[in-house]
Amino acid sequence: MQVFVRDKEFYKRIATIAIPVTLQSLVTIGINMADTIMLGSFGESQLSASALANQFLSLFHILCMGIGGGAAVMTAQYWGKGDIPSLKRVITLMHRIIFTVAIVFMIVTLLFPGQIMRIYTPDSELIENGKQYFSYMAFTYLFLGLSLTSTIALRSFGVVNIPLFSSILSLLINVFCNWVFIFGNLGAPPMEIAGAALATLIARIFEFVFICGYLFFYDERVQYRIKDIKMQCKSIINEYITYSVPVIISDMLLALGNNAVAIIMGRIGPNFVSANAIASVTVQFTTVANHGLANASGIITGNTLGKKETDKAYRQGVTFFALSAIIGCIASVIIMIINPYVIGFYNITSETVEIAKGLMMAVAVNVIFSSIASVMTKGVLRGGGDTRFLMVADILFLWIASVPLGILTGLVLRLPPFFIYSALRIDTVIKSLWCIKRLVSKKWIRTI
Repeated sequence: MQVFVRDKEFYKRIATIAIPVTLQSLVTIGINMADTIMLGSFGESQLSASALANQFLSLFHILCMGIGGGAAVMTAQYWGKGDIPSLKRVITLMHRIIFTVAIVFMIVTLLFPGQIMRIYTPDSELIENGKQYFSYMAFTYLFLGLSLTSTIALRSFGVVNIPLFSSILSLLINVFCNWVFIFGNLGAPPMEIAGAALATLIARIFEFVFICGYLFFYDERVQYRIKDIKMQCKSIINEYITYSVPVIISDMLLALGNNAVAIIMGRIGPNFVSANAIASVTVQFTTVANHGLANASGIITGNTLGKKETDKAYRQGVTFFALSAIIGCIASVIIMIINPYVIGFYNITSETVEIAKGLMMAVAVNVIFSSIASVMTKGVLRGGGDTRFLMVADILFLWIASVPLGILTGLVLRLPPFFIYSALRIDTVIKSLWCIKRLVSKKWIRTI
């Protein structure tokens, strides 16, 4: 069969969803880059501390993505079927779950900031800086959780520009507040790493007001309102468990696996952590188009299957795979070209520079496979409802391959950075090949 779907409307729809999501991802990366660059001016200790603290915060972020992504499997198909009451019930259940989880994370972070940092590093200076960072970041969970899951729900029924506008304004607020609180401008005391956390908190509060305000008061597509929080959700609980719980479990275990990777990096040393923080921003920047494609593929696949058009969904899935491979190859070339300029932008030691160079080359190779894996796992197969398979795919190779090989290469053999990073990310290579086989088998196609 043809690899690419011959339908202009299909590609227009991809662009309609993917471009705003891509731009929003760029804005988010801009926020992370602003924090990294501004904190980097105070030395590697604060940069490394914020990077490690954010690994714990990423646990919550990925859990939000799992809760929201699991719900989106259902909302996308309900939107395709035109079943608005069921769609509202899914959103209500999603909000109740994320509210509970956010409160738990906030309490744990406020009570045990030092213990959390010790998980990632034995360095006392990094631990103290991390505790300062957590003192403000602990309050972001609730705002981040509700705004992020609401954003995912809005995208599933075609609202993509509102989250983009919110992110742009949030970037401006974050950068301005960074300038004020990190360096102590406009009469504020210089707070350094704590100032970066405070700036992020203020930006998250704004995002919450903007996104949830739109969903609760202005959206006319679904017309979800505050009173709907009280809806009875019993009728969709079984379906939610079937389609969403595997996504939540897989994303949570994936987050734990990624934290295990961060722990390994923290044990290798602060220089490796700083170099990886720089490489991570580069990866995010060069794969934003792929992130947009993954979101578009999941939404379009879900909507198509909601209309019971299974053959069409398969043909679209093959096209999404081909597009992800192309985007991954382009990203690889870009990383190889820009990596010396990116590294030179930071105020880091010569040892960290050499580590960063090795990591960048490993990233350039890995990004091709991670691009394919992302679109397949977070897009096509998830949109097709194949969440139990993905639960296995997301966590199996991370825990049986990446984590053990990372420990061996990084902590035992002390191999060069290129090989350590390649070992830590070997799961994306295996997962991408496994998902391609699953795509061709058509076993991933499921309808609600």
